Amino acid sequence: MAEQQSGEVTIVGKGAKLEGTVVSAGSLRIDGQVKGQITAEGDVMLSVDSQVEADIRANNVSVAGRFKGNIVVKGRAELARGGRVDGNVTSKALVVEDGSIFNGQSIMDQSAQSAASQSGHQAQQGAKPAPEGAKVS
Repeated sequence: MAEQQSGEVTIVGKGAKLEGTVVSAGSLRIDGQVKGQITAEGDVMLSVDSQVEADIRANNVSVAGRFKGNIVVKGRAELARGGRVDGNVTSKALVVEDGSIFNGQSIMDQSAQSAASQSGHQAQQGAKPAPEGAKVS
C-alpha cells in the first residue's frame, strides 16, 4: 500500500500493547497489539505480527495480521495472504487475497457510486408498476 503523501507514519512496535483510542494525523503501521478505537487521516497497515481488536476509520486499510472489529475506509480495504478479519468492512473497494480469512459483511460505500448511477437508481425507484386492476392512460 502506498505511503501517505505527507510521509508521516506512526508505528506501533511489535512488543507494544495499547488500549484506548489511537489517532494518527498521517498513516499508521501496527506491528503489536491494539484494543480500542483507531482513527487515521492516512492509511492503516496491520502487519503479520499484529493483533488488533478495534474499530478502524481511515483512508485505506491493509490487514496481514489478526483483526477483530469493524473497518470503515474512504477507499480500499485489503486482506493480505495470512490475514484474518472478523467483522464488517465498509469501503469503496475490497480485495481478499487467496490465503486470507474474512468472517463478516462487506458493505460497499454508497458514496462510491457515480452521480449518474444514483440518479438512474432513483429513476427506477420512481417507475413503479400500476396496481392490478388500475387503469393507466
